[in-house]
Amino acid sequence: MIFQDTAMTRLKKATFIHLLISWFSLLPILLPGQTPTHYTNPVSDSIFLADPFVLQHEQTYYLYGTSANDGFKAWKSSNLVDWEPIGYVYQRPENSWATKSFWAPEVVRYRDKFHLIFSAKGNDPDGLRICMAIGDSPEEPFEDWRVPLFDNGYSCIDGHLFIYQDKPYLFYEMVGVVGEPWDNKGYFKGTILGCELSDDLTQIISDDPTVCVTPTQPWEIPKDGKAISVEGMTVFEIDSTLYMTYSANHYADPRYGVGYATATHPLGPWTKSESNPILAQDPSIGVSGPGHNSIIRSPDSKELFIVYHSHADPNNPSPKRILNIDRLMVEPDGKLRVIGPTRTPKPIP
Repeated sequence: MIFQDTAMTRLKKATFIHLLISWFSLLPILLPGQTPTHYTNPVSDSIFLADPFVLQHEQTYYLYGTSANDGFKAWKSSNLVDWEPIGYVYQRPENSWATKSFWAPEVVRYRDKFHLIFSAKGNDPDGLRICMAIGDSPEEPFEDWRVPLFDNGYSCIDGHLFIYQDKPYLFYEMVGVVGEPWDNKGYFKGTILGCELSDDLTQIISDDPTVCVTPTQPWEIPKDGKAISVEGMTVFEIDSTLYMTYSANHYADPRYGVGYATATHPLGPWTKSESNPILAQDPSIGVSGPGHNSIIRSPDSKELFIVYHSHADPNNPSPKRILNIDRLMVEPDGKLRVIGPTRTPKPIP
């Protein structure tokens, strides 16, 4: 068969070549041995985890997340982009109270020890509890310390330890149900609670935790969703203002996203931003369900980054999720703005 090179064919070829050149112009050109200057989300094609949390210790970043059925694996990096696997940093001890549903690990250095806060379920039918393990470094195996940390008689997940003016505060999500959401006959209900802990982290100081954030904004209350829930909180301070980023909706819903609230004290009152959500799905670039984030500074401390997961397959949201990082800006008026989600090359932190 002979193809004729008509004017229309030549025009199509030229258009295709122009588009191809334009696309390649977005990519950095590297010489042999040259260090990459850009990254593209998802950050790694081999890291599948949910609920990512990044700790910076000295000159190294440590990445933890929901990653195994019997504990937690971790990775380390010098630039937030190139991650080296460490392997298990916590694997369920044989006689541990925790037996399954190992979720949302975070690591905080407090009083020269590293504390691993996570959610897990025991053999009893009462749901998940906040647990704590302890270690001497960010990557050596953590050992059970208080598993569970406390038991208030209800299911709780997504523990976050925040040290404010030398006092420890714990935030977590209280999980409830309305109807039978596992049979699509109801929904999960989530509220973010906070409490001050004793200096040794063993006791809650107060009879009842403080309600910090509840679902009130339209993006947090999908009428056809499986969850009316706020969760996955991270608290940090900038210029005497406390910020709490959090996620809402159900983790498997494409509309899962990130909003934030501000306060002047860890136990509030917390005021939500009218700009919420600041991070949401973008089907046009294949981003579904971005959420459950942590906040970290760049190696030179000049930039803030939001580290979050999104669905590995945007067309089929599931528990399989991938790692993303994007820049987080603090505007002159104190408002937060995410430069993302992104799927094109961006400068390495």
